Amino acid sequence: MTNLILAAVLIIVIAALAYYFVKKFAVLVINAILGLIMLVCLNYFHVMQWIGQSDLGYSIATIIVSAIGGVPGVLILILLKIFGISI
Repeated sequence: MTNLILAAVLIIVIAALAYYFVKKFAVLVINAILGLIMLVCLNYFHVMQWIGQSDLGYSIATIIVSAIGGVPGVLILILLKIFGISI
């Protein structure tokens, strides 16, 4: 009987941890997709040229920062471009 209770508790704990990690992973994936979409839109509509800067472009560094950082990563890239720091 004790083994059955222990197994049930263990299954519940594993299921709760799996749910937590999948939920966090889904948020990270959505943020990365939004960051890449934002980078494409910035370059497609030439938004940086509206403020007198050249476009961000599509280098390996900008794509990685956009994918890992998401929307805040793209905002950091914009600030770096405005201050004259290129990646």
